[in-house]
Amino acid sequence: MATKATNQQSTAPKRSKREKRQRFIIYLMIATMALTSLLAGAGMFIQ
Repeated sequence: MATKATNQQSTAPKRSKREKRQRFIIYLMIATMALTSLLAGAGMFIQ
């Protein structure tokens, strides 16, 4: 019985579509912020 409990705990619960979409949007926003910062810095050197 103990092995059953440990096997169930080791497998991660499946994420719902909403959680996947939220995680994707968060990563997209972080990437956009980083790109914007790089472009703003590059814009300072170009002028």
